[in-house]
Amino acid sequence: MDTFTTLAFDGPGPWVLFLPLIWAAVVIGVVTVLRRTVWRGRRGAVTHGERSPIAILGRRFAAGEIDEDEYWRRLSVLDEQFGRSLKDGAP
Repeated sequence: MDTFTTLAFDGPGPWVLFLPLIWAAVVIGVVTVLRRTVWRGRRGAVTHGERSPIAILGRRFAAGEIDEDEYWRRLSVLDEQFGRSLKDGAP
């Protein structure tokens, strides 16, 4: 019983902090990986509405800033990137 008495008086020691530090490192690692991969694609990407790249392209074409050939060329690039179907015609 001498060992139990010694442990009761000495306490667990500084190694008890090791487990929470490991969990903190795991949580920080998971958040970092998610920010660099999954969440990056969603942040700042506007695919619809007034500020979408396709809407901006349409406004530039309507304002005469770009010609029809450039409009269709850029629209095909946006179609590949955003998966928009061109079967319905121009926006």
